Amino acid sequence: MKKLLLVFIALALSLTLAGCAGDDSDDVVLNWNIGADPRTLDPGLNGASDGGDVINNTFEGLVREKNGEVFPGMASDWTVSADGLTVTFDMREDVKWSDGTALNADDFVRSWLRAMDPRNVSEYAWIWYYTNVVGAADFADSASDSDTDLDALKAAVGIKSLEDGTKLEVKLTSPTDWFISLMAFYHFMPVPTTATSEGEGAWAKDAELSISNGPFTLSEYTVGDSLVLVKNDNYWNAENVGIDVINGYFIDNSTTAYAKYYAGELDFIPSVPTTEIPAFMISNTEFHVFPLLGTYYVNFNLSGCTDLGGTRDIGTRDNDIFCNQNLRTALALSLDRDEITEALGAGQVPAAGFIPPGFADNTGADFYDTSKNDSDIVTDDGAMAQAVTLFATAASELGMSVAQLQAELSTKEYAHNTSDGHQLVAELMQAMWLENLGFTIQITNEPWALFQVSRTEGDFDMARGGWLTDFMDPSGMIGIFTPGNAYNDPDYLNPAFVAYIEAAAEATTSATHFDALYDAHAVFMTDMPVIPVYHYNDSMLVKAYVVGWSRSVLGGVDFSTATIEKTD
Repeated sequence: MKKLLLVFIALALSLTLAGCAGDDSDDVVLNWNIGADPRTLDPGLNGASDGGDVINNTFEGLVREKNGEVFPGMASDWTVSADGLTVTFDMREDVKWSDGTALNADDFVRSWLRAMDPRNVSEYAWIWYYTNVVGAADFADSASDSDTDLDALKAAVGIKSLEDGTKLEVKLTSPTDWFISLMAFYHFMPVPTTATSEGEGAWAKDAELSISNGPFTLSEYTVGDSLVLVKNDNYWNAENVGIDVINGYFIDNSTTAYAKYYAGELDFIPSVPTTEIPAFMISNTEFHVFPLLGTYYVNFNLSGCTDLGGTRDIGTRDNDIFCNQNLRTALALSLDRDEITEALGAGQVPAAGFIPPGFADNTGADFYDTSKNDSDIVTDDGAMAQAVTLFATAASELGMSVAQLQAELSTKEYAHNTSDGHQLVAELMQAMWLENLGFTIQITNEPWALFQVSRTEGDFDMARGGWLTDFMDPSGMIGIFTPGNAYNDPDYLNPAFVAYIEAAAEATTSATHFDALYDAHAVFMTDMPVIPVYHYNDSMLVKAYVVGWSRSVLGGVDFSTATIEKTD
């Protein structure tokens, strides 16, 4: 019956894929569901994984990272000075933009300065703080309105094009082990001289204006529906690009996407219906699961909280109860994370702390194992009695009875972006809070584009959060919860936490770096500005005839050497 239903769904929807590129030729064509319609495809302005997946196939940085291994990209080689403070990249000879014009180190200098320039309002400019590039953080974080001041800071950034653009020199404030691998991240990819920040980099979605330097280039873009990528013949490694056309679709409903995959209309989908996962884990060879360095969590809205909240303007929204630490901790302790991950059924790791498995510290120990006891969170139902006690204490501190606190929380909302999986997690948490603490949270959802705006602007009580690190260090996870960071959705502000994060960034030895990060995590988990729920993994369905594709350990998909091998 389930398969028959899928056939009917696929037949009903089949006309929506009509007219896709590559239908009437001998082109090698991949039909890929991207998921949500990306907010932007501008490397320097993007901040979401859906846009990042497209950018990773249309642009290229100095290096590429595939399955944890770093490969030369626009740079053919690089050297690091003995003191670790100077990195020099040798640019490939004769590399070009997709329009055939020359590309060299000058383009990287210009693009990087654009990405960190406060006048361009990149939501990812904060990441320059973690590169340790001389002067980058000062420029990116500047609040000055003076062009003269900003231009002076820009001139002091430690990046330089040498020898007619054949070399790129980068000066660092301290040795940075993750710097080379970080250069594979989309924020550090070059953009053409015609790129502007207008309309959130609207040029990159306009096939008439879009110029890129990766294995594919944009041919068509239909807002809310689809895009078409075509092989970039000017890409330096074009001879090993095995796909001619990628039809990318913006299907944000996993059931709809799976129906099209089942009907043979899609070759690659990044998520599947939650109900199908247990069976796929056992018997479907086209189902792939990978660990991800990321965490799924719940944000509290802390704006205006005197002890640890920021100054984000949330209008008349009343979030005062979430300023109470005992309440936040009670809500965190009353979740059974084992039950949630078992319901999801895709091998997610229940989260006792915020840092996921996979980050080795200076001793070789996994940061996750060492730090997961920084709070009283347990992954099963073993902390329920403590949660009830803390809930009663919170009610007293708030001048309420338990019944009054329950009634107040029942007026609050938990918001998530529209998704079957997010809805399941929301309903499970709702049921746990009702059973253990006696209130029913209201659940709301919005399409991804709208949800991002609501969450950033603080238009929520509690909201889904999720973060995948951009580089191989725990600071890439908890570092987002610092003042001014575009992804500090709870608006968390604790000077002690900030001091530890800064100490980690300024450390000159690995030991002092990780000591500061452990201290930062301990403070963070005591404050509980978010509730860690589980650590991500990545699951996807890929037709067996799609070969040669790869993915980053940070989650991005890479079709640069993929091809289609169908047998008649």
